[in-house]
Amino acid sequence: MRTGGRPTWWAGVLPTVVLPVAVAVFTLVGTTFAQEFGTGSRHLDVLGRLLLLAGPAALVFRRWNPPAVFAGTAGVLLVYLAAGYPFGPVPLASIVALGTTVGRGHRRAGYAIAAVTFAGVLVVYVLRHPEQGFPLPGASGWLAWIAVFVAAAELWRARRERREQAKAAAAEAERRRGSEERLQIARDLHDVLGHHISLINVQAGVALYLMDDDPEQARSALTAIKQSSRDLLREMRSTLGVLRGVDEEPPHQPVAGLARLDDLVEATRAAGLPVTVEVGGEPRELPPSVDTAAYRIIQEALTNARKHAGPARASVLLTYTEDGITMRIDDDGTGPAGSAGGGNGLPGMRERAAALGGTLTAGPRPGGGFRVDAHLLTTGGCR
Repeated sequence: MRTGGRPTWWAGVLPTVVLPVAVAVFTLVGTTFAQEFGTGSRHLDVLGRLLLLAGPAALVFRRWNPPAVFAGTAGVLLVYLAAGYPFGPVPLASIVALGTTVGRGHRRAGYAIAAVTFAGVLVVYVLRHPEQGFPLPGASGWLAWIAVFVAAAELWRARRERREQAKAAAAEAERRRGSEERLQIARDLHDVLGHHISLINVQAGVALYLMDDDPEQARSALTAIKQSSRDLLREMRSTLGVLRGVDEEPPHQPVAGLARLDDLVEATRAAGLPVTVEVGGEPRELPPSVDTAAYRIIQEALTNARKHAGPARASVLLTYTEDGITMRIDDDGTGPAGSAGGGNGLPGMRERAAALGGTLTAGPRPGGGFRVDAHLLTTGGCR
């Protein structure tokens, strides 16, 4: 597999190999120069060079198990110093391993191995140079440099963790947004299908019943079926277009909203459910999300009443309030409107209201029938 003409595995190999090679070259060259100045009591031979290369070679595996690599490079360092070889930039591999260990979150292991290694280096020095005593100035200087390096590793670790947390949060937000969009589409499909299929079913029954006795009325029913099926196809095409990502132009038909309430009421009346509408407060333009949710809630409530309430009448009361809009949809039927079969209608309406910071209650109303009360927020509740 190639990206831009270069095998993609180079992206992982280069960072893994380049740093150990650079450390090995710097360590060998630096120690060779240190030998010229007479450091160490033993000439750098084949074993010494192998020890110098062993630490950098272990760094190749530093990403898989940083503490083990750090312990290995520290052990090689102690063996090298105990053998009396020249002292140059030999600790470089161990320092890099320390930074990787701390930077990748293995802080306790990193600090513990660093403390043991530092103490071991001091013991080796004292045993090999007893006449010089404890090297307090040199030990303090090395300790200060190690502290600075560890602080830099901690900063790198904190920055990497913040970057990973931000990436995880972005992925979770994207996943949640996708789930919310799928849930919204599922609610829309349920409402659209439930409303139009119910209308088609009722009108088809009327047409069949009156086909011989009242052809004109049957023709009207078939006309209503044609209109409802056309509306259903249009809304289905719009919804599927969103799923396919092909809605690049604004829709030619008005989107679902209270501006289409009159059409909804007329279609419901044509299906055999008398409906009255009353508007209170000062009508105003609503945010698109609130407008669509209000329409869908009324649509679903009327569909439930038409399907389950039996012979009934329905009423819709819209009231514009300072913080939103309230809706009350009543029917005076005797059937279990809105609760038949434990379907998705009422849960979907409640989810729509909750998504806008509103509330929705539904149940039997005083005097018989069924009532749906909803309050949607337009200030501070939309998400």
